[in-house]
Amino acid sequence: MQVAIDGERCAGRVALVTGASRGIGAAMARRLAAEGAVVACAARTVEPDSRYEGTLTETVAAIVGAGGRAQAFQVDLSDADDRARLIDDVAGSLGPVDILVNNAAVTFFLPFDTFPEKRFRLMVEVQLWASIDLAQRVIPGMRAAGGGAILNISSRGGEKTPGPPWDDFYSKGNSSVYGMIKSGLDRLSISMAAELHDDGIVVNSLAPWANVATPGAGDHDLTEGYQLEPVEYMAQAALELCARDHSPLTGRVTYSQPLLSELGLVPRALDGSPFAAGRG
Repeated sequence: MQVAIDGERCAGRVALVTGASRGIGAAMARRLAAEGAVVACAARTVEPDSRYEGTLTETVAAIVGAGGRAQAFQVDLSDADDRARLIDDVAGSLGPVDILVNNAAVTFFLPFDTFPEKRFRLMVEVQLWASIDLAQRVIPGMRAAGGGAILNISSRGGEKTPGPPWDDFYSKGNSSVYGMIKSGLDRLSISMAAELHDDGIVVNSLAPWANVATPGAGDHDLTEGYQLEPVEYMAQAALELCARDHSPLTGRVTYSQPLLSELGLVPRALDGSPFAAGRG
């Protein structure tokens, strides 16, 4: 069953999406904008760079070209001062943040027994502490507004698995630190939801049900030979977890396709139009 969507579910709200220059982040930013949100698109890469596929300039152009509103904000999420500046700049330009999507990630797949401390600290800083720090900075505004939504983007790599035997992701994928961080993000989301429930702030953790063919996944060899899902599934699932006022959908560690199935939804295209046949 497909549920009608009117294109105004986020009207009047300011959404901040980190890691919005490409992949899942860009898709979520476009989907929120298609439902009326004013989107602050944040990432390190603003202008085209031959080293990277996708930029904030392109994400914002796609949103504006479809009739939406968005603005690019360059930020180094590993830097506390830069994170503080980001929230101040977004509030000054667009207004207080109503929806925060913590999507940005720095990931290294290396053996745990030789994992460099510098890279460990960078992964923790960007994926865990930055998610907490940004949330702390936007929560006062959400409380003043009577509610809001925080969405942390995770991975099925954070799941507990039985074993042995283990599949190659665990036994050969050098995923120990990655899985630890994603597990921490999932547990963090549950506790944040409980602590913020009385303030009308919903908090969830969302992961793709299958790998998504993004530039980042390709860089880590996570597309060839894997089951893939179109990025529209994550974009739609993110919308559902962010657009519902005082939603009972809070404190969830959930996945794109099962969530949409539970809600009786099929994805929409990134501009809000019906999803292209044969892609889901």
